[in-house]
Amino acid sequence: MSVIDHLGVQVADFQRALRFYRSALAPLGISIVMQVTKEETGSYEGAGLGRDGKPDFWLSAGKHTATPLHIAFAADSRAAVDRFFEAALAAGGVDNGAPGIRAHYHPNYYGAFVLDPEGHNIEAVCHKPE
Repeated sequence: MSVIDHLGVQVADFQRALRFYRSALAPLGISIVMQVTKEETGSYEGAGLGRDGKPDFWLSAGKHTATPLHIAFAADSRAAVDRFFEAALAAGGVDNGAPGIRAHYHPNYYGAFVLDPEGHNIEAVCHKPE
């Protein structure tokens, strides 16, 4: 069982962030699972992204998170990491570390890093040998 049930990030431009994450995370099998409106919640507009019907990663409209975050998403394969990187760049992300082995973490750590439109360091990582 994961130690974190879900994570929420406020973004200044909700629609832009939603477009970015929908495209960037699709190669990892992550999609929008749920969306809520201000009318439903009484306070915020948001979208939960995840796999298998569970929203693990939430975006909500609000203030920009002042300190950039680092968020790593699990990938099932190195090829999925590569596809994430290309999709994230095509969606407006900025290269922050091309796909490759990061042996200083462990011999099979294969990751790629992009900065999202609000400056957060977003990673896809596969720990499997290939």
